[in-house]
Amino acid sequence: MTIESQEHTALRAAVAALGQRHGRGYEREQLWAEAAKLGYLGVNLPEKHGGGGGGMAELSIVLEELGAAGCPLLMMVVSPAICGTVIARFGTPEQKQKWLPGLADGSLTMAFGITEPDAGSNSHRITTTARRDGDGWVLTGRKVFISGVDIADATLIVGRTEDARTGRLKPCLFIVPRDAEGFQRSQIDMELQAQEKQFELVLDNVALPADALVGDEDAGLLQLFAGLNPERIMTAAFAIGMGRYALARAIDYAKTRQVWKEPIGAHQAVAHPLAQAHIELELARLMMQKAAALYDAGDDIGAGEAANMAKYAAGEACVKAVDQAVHTLGGNGLTREYGLASLITAARVARIAPVSREMILNYVSHQSLGLPKSY
Repeated sequence: MTIESQEHTALRAAVAALGQRHGRGYEREQLWAEAAKLGYLGVNLPEKHGGGGGGMAELSIVLEELGAAGCPLLMMVVSPAICGTVIARFGTPEQKQKWLPGLADGSLTMAFGITEPDAGSNSHRITTTARRDGDGWVLTGRKVFISGVDIADATLIVGRTEDARTGRLKPCLFIVPRDAEGFQRSQIDMELQAQEKQFELVLDNVALPADALVGDEDAGLLQLFAGLNPERIMTAAFAIGMGRYALARAIDYAKTRQVWKEPIGAHQAVAHPLAQAHIELELARLMMQKAAALYDAGDDIGAGEAANMAKYAAGEACVKAVDQAVHTLGGNGLTREYGLASLITAARVARIAPVSREMILNYVSHQSLGLPKSY
């Protein structure tokens, strides 16, 4: 079903009210704490570990509505959606007890480290390696464009066992505490001004205990994609929310801005592009809802296709909505007063991360259409 239930409609309204109280000038820590207290951050996590017992359908509603109010919480993509999901599905009982209650109530935050300087979108070139050292592990490698490491209690690092270097990819996931010896971070100077900062990480012979490994050493791909599908669904929610926020500002302006006899929104050259942006955002939301429903139903393969399509559609719709919103306001669209200019840069994130639109087209070409790979 892609038509929302009464429970989902009520959740959407409640989160929207929270977002409107905070608005575009929100303080991340305050909003994070309030959303956690209301149970929104952990709505997808198991009830027995302090969560709401829902799934990606509910969590994506939370992020979308916060984004539509101008106050998206980017770390929701990472901490409860990726890390919380992976630990809930594959973690040991001890890992679940240690991390899930805190991830659910917001008292703990976890970052996610997969991207590397030389690997780009090719996860098969990941060079961060883990070697056994007695009963524990030693991690060595580098990561780049990792969000929120400075505010995270730990980072879920994607590496691979050393014997996988010349064979097929066998990723493993490790929980690395922020104060682990040899775990270094440096902030990347980004043109994008977001509350969550981006970091480059260096893992210099980071020693970890045996229980730092999440799940089975030989089931890494399954565990990895269990986190990547939620990441794509939540990125779509992030983009749809941002697009809705920009569109709403443009609609308000078009209703009141009067240059000639009627408000500018009466002119089709203004009205039609805004209507088209609304249609494309709604279509992207439908695919996001499909992806979330498939994932929550346990259909990882079906969810993979839908999640990639949702992320693609939402990224495109968001960029177009922001561009049209700025264009509708003219010079005012570039002022700080109206708060749209910064979204020109922010909207590009949904096209670029966590996977580029071109790689999604590659996925659909050979996975959905059966065409031969070009790489």
